[in-house]
Amino acid sequence: MGRYMATARFPEVSGAPDGSSNNDSHGAPNGVSTIDSNLAEHVVLMCASALFTGLSQQECMEIASCARARTFARDELLFMQGQPARHLVLIQTGSIKLSQLGPSGNEVILWMNGSGDAVGVPADSGACNHTCSARAMEKCKALVWEYNKLQNVLAEYPLIRKNISQILSSRLSELEERFREVATEKVAKRVALALLRLLKQIGKQSQGGIEVSLSREELAQMTGTTLFTISRLLSRWGEQGFVLPRREAVVVRDAVRLGQVSDDDY
Repeated sequence: MGRYMATARFPEVSGAPDGSSNNDSHGAPNGVSTIDSNLAEHVVLMCASALFTGLSQQECMEIASCARARTFARDELLFMQGQPARHLVLIQTGSIKLSQLGPSGNEVILWMNGSGDAVGVPADSGACNHTCSARAMEKCKALVWEYNKLQNVLAEYPLIRKNISQILSSRLSELEERFREVATEKVAKRVALALLRLLKQIGKQSQGGIEVSLSREELAQMTGTTLFTISRLLSRWGEQGFVLPRREAVVVRDAVRLGQVSDDDY
């Protein structure tokens, strides 16, 4: 539990708005600076994100100019449960887990977010405290908006508030579905359904299948079971050939077969 008590820091970024130095444009081909290239990448990311759905490229470019580019190291804490919400993070590359600690110190993983996902989405009430902690599962690149600047953006582009409502509604629907699964499905089916969701959220194409980067302990926390049960389950699925267990990941070789998992597969 001790590592979750660290303080999340967002150090000031000097130089260009994207975090690069003013010398980045030297040597760039055809006079196009690295800053311009980074801004173009940020706009593409934003246009593909649910947070900025319906906004034009020009509008996304104006909003991107208010953000800072950040790189988070593996296992770095973005913010902590109970901490005042001060930043909105849009993931460019990598993945971030959001978890909540119970009174006894046990951790439950609520979400796994990947490229294009927004972390720290503000409620309509404005300033509030985070209800969970966010930690980088691998090296992540992201865009970060401070809330005081974000409020100005929301006032100028009310469509973003509508998008935020849609995002929160979708997350609530998923939580309801997962709660139903915990109450009605056996462990093998629950784990299979969780992996199928993670394929869409943070899955990456790899040799032999689609890789989901998380440990067995994290998968147990996310599905309400034990590390022993997850290890036994993945080992059996590995023998059957449609899943390849790894130390800090699971490679799904056959998503169709995973979707057909029954109690007999445990």
